[in-house]
Amino acid sequence: MSGAPVFNGTRVTIQTLFDYLEDGYSVDGFLKVFDWVKKEDVIEILELAKNSFKSGKQVEDLYESIA
Repeated sequence: MSGAPVFNGTRVTIQTLFDYLEDGYSVDGFLKVFDWVKKEDVIEILELAKNSFKSGKQVEDLYESIA
């Protein structure tokens, strides 16, 4: 791994989630591919991202807060 943030207890990077969403997958589609990632964790990441943009934080700050 590259030291990138991952979902708890996995090797799936947070960036992978955003890549899948960018490619048109739904959250449920992502979870079908990575069925060992918890839906609650995905929702938490998306909430953190949403809140960081509301508060004007940079994406790097978001990654630091979840690492």
